Amino acid sequence: MLLDVSSVSKSYGKRPVFQDVSLSLDPGETVALTGESGSGKSTLLHLIGALDAPDTGDITLAGTRYSTLGDRGRAGLRRNRIGLIFQQFNLIAALNVGANLSFQARLAGREDPGWTAEIARRLDLQDRLEQMPETLSGGQQQRVAIGRALAVRPDLLLADEPTGNLDEANSDAVLSLMLDLVAQSGTALFLVTHSAQVAARLSRHLHLSQGQVT
Repeated sequence: MLLDVSSVSKSYGKRPVFQDVSLSLDPGETVALTGESGSGKSTLLHLIGALDAPDTGDITLAGTRYSTLGDRGRAGLRRNRIGLIFQQFNLIAALNVGANLSFQARLAGREDPGWTAEIARRLDLQDRLEQMPETLSGGQQQRVAIGRALAVRPDLLLADEPTGNLDEANSDAVLSLMLDLVAQSGTALFLVTHSAQVAARLSRHLHLSQGQVT
C-alpha cells in the first residue's frame, strides 16, 4: 500500500465536511474521486497533499505518517514525494517553460535532464522550452504543469480538476498524456473530477457524498 487515509474527519467551524473517511491507493494505481460541488473533494485532496491537516484520523504515505511531521517535514513531503496539479496552472511567470518543467525536481535535488526531456517530448513542448508561460495556450500551460509535477518522479500525483479550464478536445488530449506519463513513471494518481467520463478512464472510481466515500 502506498497511501492510507484512516478515519479522517474535517470541519470548518461548526460545519462538518466529512467524517471518518478511509481509503487507500497502491503504487501505480489511478483513482478518481467524484462528488457534488461542495462535497469536500478538494478538501480531501488538500489533506492527502499535506496542504492542510485533518481534525481527526491520520494519513500515511509510503510509511510516513503525516501526524508525526512538522511544517518543514510536510513541505519536504510535498517537494519530494507528491506532485500537485490544479485547475489553475500555477506556473512561475518569470521562468520559461524549460525552467518551469524542472523547477520542483531541482528543489528536490532530483533533476534528471533525460527524463525532463522525455516529458517535454511526450507533452509536445520540446520546441517551446524557451517560451514564457504567458505566450502559451491554456492547454499548453496545463501540459507544463503536468510535466513539472511528474519531473520529480513523485510517488503520488494529486490532480484537482486538472482539465476543468480546457475545452473538450484539449481536455481529452491532456488527460491521455497525463495517464500515459503516469503509467510510464509508475506514479500513483489520485484525481478529483466532476466528470464521470474522466473518472471512467482511471482504474478505480470513488464517490464522496454526504461526508462518506463509497
